[in-house]
Amino acid sequence: MNIKSLQNHNSEWHPNIWPPFTQIKTSKPQIEVTHGKDSLIFTKNPKRTLIDGISSWWVTLHGHSNEYIAEAISKQAKELEQIIFADFLHPQAKLLSERLSRVTNLERLFFSDNGSSAVEVALKIAYQWWQNNGELRNQIIAFEGAYHGDTFGAMALGERNIFNESFEKLMFPVKRVSWPSTWIGDNEVEIKEENALKELIELLKEPTAAVIMEPILQGAGGMNMVRPEFIRRAYEIIKSNNSLLIADEVLTGFGRCGSLFAFQKANIEPDLIAISKGLTGGFLPMGITLSKERIFESFVSENPRNTFWHGHSFTANPLGCAAANASLDLLEQNPFKYSQFELKHYALIEKLQSLSCVKKIRICGTIFAFELEVNNNSGYLNLIGKRIKSEAMKKGLFIRPLGNIIYLLPPLCITDDQLEKSYDILFEIIKNFTN
Repeated sequence: MNIKSLQNHNSEWHPNIWPPFTQIKTSKPQIEVTHGKDSLIFTKNPKRTLIDGISSWWVTLHGHSNEYIAEAISKQAKELEQIIFADFLHPQAKLLSERLSRVTNLERLFFSDNGSSAVEVALKIAYQWWQNNGELRNQIIAFEGAYHGDTFGAMALGERNIFNESFEKLMFPVKRVSWPSTWIGDNEVEIKEENALKELIELLKEPTAAVIMEPILQGAGGMNMVRPEFIRRAYEIIKSNNSLLIADEVLTGFGRCGSLFAFQKANIEPDLIAISKGLTGGFLPMGITLSKERIFESFVSENPRNTFWHGHSFTANPLGCAAANASLDLLEQNPFKYSQFELKHYALIEKLQSLSCVKKIRICGTIFAFELEVNNNSGYLNLIGKRIKSEAMKKGLFIRPLGNIIYLLPPLCITDDQLEKSYDILFEIIKNFTN
């Protein structure tokens, strides 16, 4: 279908824009947004205002157009908007590095532009670290159902599926361990955990460069949650086998799981951490890979081969750093906003629990999720998700289900009334679907 025929097919699609994760042929056109404020999205249609139930792809941490962060960016823009970070340093990057190092206990920060890049950097550092120390290790271990990004290295780490099958022959092999997902009322969680840990022990018999995991929660893989004690036991096994641990905190960081970082709930200390999304409060794209000092030290050498040859044009962009520092200010000023958020979810799940098609309810920090059983088809391509999304938007709630997995992941600023309304909308839609 050429441009003209596409425009004739549906004139509401913009003729020059290629939207992400979207099949134009079977999807509804994008909705033009005029502005956002706190938990609300205002569209070109004055009658359509939406509660942002997923924080605009999980990035809008404190809500839209937060004045404190906006002011910090504005102030910084008048002083320094960009500088080459290979040769120059600036105050915002210094401050942000010191603060994030302090709260994670990882001493070194490498800046990049997004979550996929932050993961890619962690992977490259881990792989090269062994070479710098005179050992070549090729095995990488990830978990089934994982998603780590869409660049080639990050893509290889993730679950192989329809999203990346076209590139299968170009991706390096990765060994996988079961992810023992759990939910309210799960009586088999301990058996699943034991089986997964046995798999991990067996794979680690081969010298392994790194194990990567999304601590506590797999996001794009289906909002699949595990217990902190499983993460702790896996960590102990990984450490006892002398492998590096990469924590992908791109989604889970900055309070999303109830602690500032998800790895802290399990009381572990990764060797490398990838962060993005909520890092700047959703204002600007930025990624960071945090590293233990002992890893960094192997890259400091007279031998140029030991150098980490990686970089991005906008590395440590001053505006992004200013936004990140302002976002950290807000998190530090009121940690109860994220540490107590899951109590709000638990207070509202009763009506949904009464519906027979609502299965595997799980809650972690700001995140609520469940599986909808209305046919025999599960997974991302289940069309029920699109139907639920469409009906929810008609009622004033924006969500983006992962197939038959419905979830809420709202900004920290959402009001109690807005959150309750979100639950009521989901209940009414699903109740009508199943009648």
